[in-house]
Amino acid sequence: MTQYPYILFNKSPEQLRRLGARGGRAFGRNQRARRALAATPPIALPPRAVRPETAAKAIHLLDTQFPWLRGVERQRSRNQACARFGARTSTAAKLTR
Repeated sequence: MTQYPYILFNKSPEQLRRLGARGGRAFGRNQRARRALAATPPIALPPRAVRPETAAKAIHLLDTQFPWLRGVERQRSRNQACARFGARTSTAAKLTR
């Protein structure tokens, strides 16, 4: 609510309309002034010359630092994982029955 509510009372509808119109014009004037003072958008920078590290390079770096983890990022199929540990796969078990 406004600090001075008494300025809105005891006025005719025409006076209230003029008050509202005056406020709209003032807002528009101030808005245009604010837009004129706004900074221009920043200039686009050229792309960086340094290329970011790729996943392959990061994997190679980790493989050299931690040789016991070499190849962990590759996913094995279930058949390869089971065959590695000497267990029968579900498909192979079904075929031999």
